[in-house]
Amino acid sequence: MGIFDSLFKSETKDSNWPGQQLEVLDQLDAIVTTSLTTPQLIFKHSTRCSISRFVLADFMSHFTYSSEEFGAHYLDLLNHRDISNVIAERFEVQHQSPQLIVIKEGKPIAHASHEGINDLQLSDFL
Repeated sequence: MGIFDSLFKSETKDSNWPGQQLEVLDQLDAIVTTSLTTPQLIFKHSTRCSISRFVLADFMSHFTYSSEEFGAHYLDLLNHRDISNVIAERFEVQHQSPQLIVIKEGKPIAHASHEGINDLQLSDFL
């Protein structure tokens, strides 16, 4: 695989994403419920955006937490923009891409986009 293949690959199924794909709106209720005991992350990613791809790769390369510490959910914006819209409305967080939202005790406690994603100190939210 050449460098351009890895840069413009449009799926995460072969990646090392540390959690689940968010593909059904009902999963959002489960994320909120689970956040009552374990903080949850939602990573919103545009598979056609090279900046989003670089930020996602950087995030994944530095993510060292177990599933007991954080639930991690990946949202493909091109295939599930409707879910992103519900997230923005429900959590009152303006849609951006790429974007990371931290949900704890049923509420968004932090969010960042673009380069700010990797500036979040996730250990602060445990």
